[in-house]
Amino acid sequence: MNNRDYNQEFKDTKDHNYAYNFDFDVMHPFMLKSFSPFFKKGNLLELGSFKGDFTKRFLPYFDDITCVEASDEAIEIAKNNLGEKVKFVNALFETVTLPKKYDNIVLTHVLEHLDDPVRVLKRINDEWLTDNGRFFLVCPNANAPSRQIAVKMGLISHNSAVTPSEKEHGHHITYTLDTLERDAKKAGLKVIHRSGIFFKALANFQWDKLMQTDIISKEYLDGCYELGQQYPDLCSSIFLMCEKG
Repeated sequence: MNNRDYNQEFKDTKDHNYAYNFDFDVMHPFMLKSFSPFFKKGNLLELGSFKGDFTKRFLPYFDDITCVEASDEAIEIAKNNLGEKVKFVNALFETVTLPKKYDNIVLTHVLEHLDDPVRVLKRINDEWLTDNGRFFLVCPNANAPSRQIAVKMGLISHNSAVTPSEKEHGHHITYTLDTLERDAKKAGLKVIHRSGIFFKALANFQWDKLMQTDIISKEYLDGCYELGQQYPDLCSSIFLMCEKG
């Protein structure tokens, strides 16, 4: 029995935002930069579109975009932002029926919210990905330095802990590269490329404050992205590019 309130989960809590400016202004562009060399010609399925901020960034790349989102309130906001350019399906990944297969499937910062992540990954592999399609999977990283520092400060018990505020937003797990790859393989997916997105030693709320100053330059952000390619395990998020297994 699923009694989750998906409209409630995306609302900010008193000590934790669902999404920060850091996500929109820094992580979204760098995720796109990580994905775009691997894009296949054809259509795109985004699983979990929230309010459509990331979806909007795909418009220059794809004419045919479908989004599946559990929160009807988030879909209304996304529709107002994106108009008729994107097809929205208000449904759960576990039960949704989709009309076709997709050449590109994107699941970013969503897997950690799912009750049964392997089951959904298996549906992606078995039902939705075309034979030559590519699947782009991104999750927050348990080993991000900002998180490890929080452990040393006594704010979190261990790297992969799910904090009370994360729980309120529907998180069930905090992935590392090896546990993410474990679940992808369990679902039958073939991992082609693994990487990290953006070296990150500060928490999101700290980044939001810093970005209102002139302390952080574009060059510094680019440097953190490049460093993340070298040290994926010390990134804000971890990234797997998979093909059908």
